[in-house]
Amino acid sequence: MEVAARPLPLLSTAPAHRLRLLLLPPRPVSGRRLRPSPGPRGFGCVGDGWGGRHSARKKGFIIISSSSGSSIQYSSVEPATQEVGAEGSSGEWSGDAIRRRFLDFYAARGHKILPSSSLVPDDPTVFLTIAGMLQFKPIFLGNEPRRVPCATTSQKCIRTNDIENVGRTARHQTFFEMLGNFSFGDYFKKEATAWAWELATKEYGLPTERLWISVFEDDDEAFFIWHNEVGVPKERIKRMGADDNFWTSGATGPCGPCSEIYYDFYPERGSSDADLGDDSRFIEFYNLVFMQYNKKDDGSLEPLKQKNIDTGMGLERMARILQKVPNNYETDLIFPIIEKAGSMAMVSYAKADDATKTNLKIIGDHMRAVVYLISDGVIPSNIGRGYVVRRLIRRVVRMGRLIGIKGDGHGNSEGAFLPSLAEVVISLSTEIDPDVESRRKSILGELQREELRFVQTLERGEKLLDELLDEALLSAGNNGKKPSLSGKDVFLLYDTYGFPVEITAEIAGERGVTVDMKGFDIEMENQRKQSQAAHNVVKLSVGNGTDIVKSIPDTEFLGYDSLFATAVVKGLLVNGDPVNEVLEGSEVEILLDRTPFYAESGGQVGDNGFLYVNGGEDGKQKAVIEIKDVQKSLGNIFVHKGTIKLGSVEVGKEIDASVDTKLRQGAKAHHTATHLLQSALKSVVGSETSQAGSLVAFDRLRFDFNFHRPLSEEELLTIESLVNQWIGAATQLETKVMALQDAKIAGAIAMFGEKYGEQVRVVEVPGVSMELCGGTHVSNTAEIRGFKIISEQGIASGIRRIEAVAGDAFVEYVCARDNYMRHLCSSLKVKAEDVNGRVETILEELRTTRNEVSSLRSKIAVLKAASLASKATTVAPHNVRIMVENMGDVDADGLKSAAEYLVETMQDPAAVILGSSPGDSKVNLVAAFSPGVVKMGMRAGNFVGGIAKLCGGGGGGKPNFAQAGGRKPENLPDALEKARAEIVAAVSSDSS
Repeated sequence: MEVAARPLPLLSTAPAHRLRLLLLPPRPVSGRRLRPSPGPRGFGCVGDGWGGRHSARKKGFIIISSSSGSSIQYSSVEPATQEVGAEGSSGEWSGDAIRRRFLDFYAARGHKILPSSSLVPDDPTVFLTIAGMLQFKPIFLGNEPRRVPCATTSQKCIRTNDIENVGRTARHQTFFEMLGNFSFGDYFKKEATAWAWELATKEYGLPTERLWISVFEDDDEAFFIWHNEVGVPKERIKRMGADDNFWTSGATGPCGPCSEIYYDFYPERGSSDADLGDDSRFIEFYNLVFMQYNKKDDGSLEPLKQKNIDTGMGLERMARILQKVPNNYETDLIFPIIEKAGSMAMVSYAKADDATKTNLKIIGDHMRAVVYLISDGVIPSNIGRGYVVRRLIRRVVRMGRLIGIKGDGHGNSEGAFLPSLAEVVISLSTEIDPDVESRRKSILGELQREELRFVQTLERGEKLLDELLDEALLSAGNNGKKPSLSGKDVFLLYDTYGFPVEITAEIAGERGVTVDMKGFDIEMENQRKQSQAAHNVVKLSVGNGTDIVKSIPDTEFLGYDSLFATAVVKGLLVNGDPVNEVLEGSEVEILLDRTPFYAESGGQVGDNGFLYVNGGEDGKQKAVIEIKDVQKSLGNIFVHKGTIKLGSVEVGKEIDASVDTKLRQGAKAHHTATHLLQSALKSVVGSETSQAGSLVAFDRLRFDFNFHRPLSEEELLTIESLVNQWIGAATQLETKVMALQDAKIAGAIAMFGEKYGEQVRVVEVPGVSMELCGGTHVSNTAEIRGFKIISEQGIASGIRRIEAVAGDAFVEYVCARDNYMRHLCSSLKVKAEDVNGRVETILEELRTTRNEVSSLRSKIAVLKAASLASKATTVAPHNVRIMVENMGDVDADGLKSAAEYLVETMQDPAAVILGSSPGDSKVNLVAAFSPGVVKMGMRAGNFVGGIAKLCGGGGGGKPNFAQAGGRKPENLPDALEKARAEIVAAVSSDSS
């Protein structure tokens, strides 16, 4: 094969380990829909998606690298004469092709392609995954050793801090993909800038004259590289301040200058006075962070020993550029969702007005976010991440109704339309996250339930709006002011009930009520600030333990095979600070070189036990440390937390470590039982249910799972029976270590939210369960002895929780319940099998007796009221009959019956206000107005609610009848006097 070689820029600092021969896919050919096909070893190759399978000799190109010290050679089989991204090109780049080209480009330069991590980060300081670097945070901090020298990913991300800009600008999104290349002390600025430029100009074919660069104002090195080595003209390199081009992870920690590549949509405007912040002209699509400093507490910067690279390229932004569309939403990554929504609403995006286009863009963006969030285990709720999903779903439903989608969009007015849109998102997910397709059923079901629930909420919102408008009009009539809805009320409708502010304003305007938009904007701004503060910062900090971790290797765990071991004390911590010796009575954290103690992880609690320092007189222990908890920290170092009961302990001493055998056996039984429980759940209620959390303790287990309704008694019994059947089968467990991908192919279940390395431990109960798990387990299911479900309940919207016992805890639970049953049988004088029947009989007798007592009390109250009827007074000029009385200790039901009797027997118009204090610091109030009094404008609900406040309570009801309560019976006489004065004043007015 004859090839013409042309040199690439020499990268003299390129690490030798990246020198290899690789095949890359050809540049896209015009006139085709492009889709990459994975090739050998994860690299892209020429497949059907590229227009048929070809050999590398006919299409494509070869990169030949060597470490001889000469320049790197680029050998082209077929010289690329067309710049695909260049102006005038008719070539089309799909989003999938852009992603694959990025990953393959860096894979060819020695980067390991790693999968996207979950949108739910394994990091308590971060709410949702907002950046590609998040999964590498422990490596950047130096808390974990690097597993590869450099990596590349396409990371799913969620940001909601600018949610109000979604659909209104060309680039703001809640869900997006961040393409990134990362170096962990491997290469730095020179390689990062040269490769970024090569990727943009040669791989994606962007015209060099359209690319601008920003650098940190003091980063002369970056400026020199971009200008002198890459060749960017000085006039297209902008020095910018720290706010724009210096990345910090927080008040302290790793930081450094960054450099960004911008695309210029209008190069004809020239370079003088060009502002890279002008969104109408420029878009930043690639950010290179040069992580070279550690920011100390005093604000000073010290060079990092290991300099790192963290980059991010917005996939949707690059798609916008290469696909030549005016905004991110019209790329092939989002537009199919928009088209589907438009067809369901029978509107054309191309012909739609700006407001409708904005609503369609919001739908397209938010649908991607909610599908991937639900797929990653986030269920709609009113707290935390669940609230983010709920809020996004409600915005989509509102926008759908605004553009005209009715019901399910296919003729069923009672149906839901979100599942149809989700189908489009799922069809686009294959290259992003293959697991989404396997979770299709649960995603669609959750969206349907949440939408239908929200439609009911919207209807309640409409009712609340009517009530608020009535109150505004009534209040304005009483004080002579113009009726207005407060900003807080408008925000309540918007945030809680999903009512668009424009609809609130429109309906209010129809009834002559204004809207306090300034107050509404203040509430919105407060929420936005809270959202930004909570959700948009990735914190990296170098703590006190950093120096320790550098000197202490990972702890060797021996606890799968032994509960006893001899080890060496490698470190001691008191209140988080390192010390050399700790004395008797002190709380201490001990770091060992090896240990049989299990450290808390995967839901299983850490072991308890003792550490012994030998060498005392007469063979006695020199020191005894009681261990009450073990945690993993600073990578894979086990921290044994305990109290020195005897003697003292020093760094370097040899100790004997002994785990509490009985407690460990309890944890093992409950952990294996948890695996069996999950299998039983999937068998009984459906394979789409998945684990949402767990606790494996010594005396119980707790299992949280995604499901939309309570389990029936029959389902719980079936689950319990299945687990006990598997326990009784005495099946030997199998444990093996294998590659993560092989484990997934074999069908092993991964725990949601857990982080796994390339090699994983698989625990299998043959024929029943196979899970990725690092926990401790029984050897044979018979060791579990028995399993009993204690409770099943909802803990959040879409999240259920089962608590159960196994092993010794199961035996203790059953024995205790048997003892209770013996006492119950003795008290009721029946056999165990007859207890239910006897209890039901007693309860029925009790209900009958209570009903009789309640009926008698009501009759007594009515009789008492009848005897007071003569006390009613008549108030002119409308001759309204009024009765206000204290009924003593009459209960709420009796008070209600008395008021109803009096208002019915007294001549219309009549008003009855009664109060009572039945004891236990309780106050009951009731107001009953006849039709004539209601016509005068009186409202029983408003009236009695105001009176109840005097008694430390509140209440309300209908215009003709209302009840209230309070907690201050000593104020009842004054409250009734006030009621009398107010009702007399109200009905005696000429205007009433």
